[in-house]
Amino acid sequence: LLSFAMIAMFWMTHHRVFSSVETVTTPLLWIMMAWLLTIVWLPVATAMSGQMDSDDPFVKIVYIGSMLAIALMMLWQRLYLRAHPRLHHITEAHLISGLSADVAMVVLFGVALAVALFIPAVGYWSLLIMFLVSPVQRVVARRVAREGGSASEQP
Repeated sequence: LLSFAMIAMFWMTHHRVFSSVETVTTPLLWIMMAWLLTIVWLPVATAMSGQMDSDDPFVKIVYIGSMLAIALMMLWQRLYLRAHPRLHHITEAHLISGLSADVAMVVLFGVALAVALFIPAVGYWSLLIMFLVSPVQRVVARRVAREGGSASEQP
């Protein structure tokens, strides 16, 4: 159920982003295919976590690493869209908000992966750090807004 919930969340985010995309280029299509590959891989990682030794660090790395890969692909898609504004009608504010969420997820999945790897007793419980996505997103968004504001003030 956790993997289904994660796939549903990733899919809904993808749908919200791409509902504002008017044109898909070949590079963007390939980025979406890379994202789709990470999505279809997650049930394999889930099956591994249910079938293999629960103390095996490799299985935890594969499972948490799979979610990190999905988040990285979402970040790549949004970065591509930000670099190609003619493809969509997403406002800069929404792009920044989405990018902040993507960065927060990448960072937190990375931390969860590191904790699971270096403190094996914590294991999958390290994923509870994902409850911090919203606060981390706000910090990232403030930093981006501050950097954007200081860049626009320079001559």
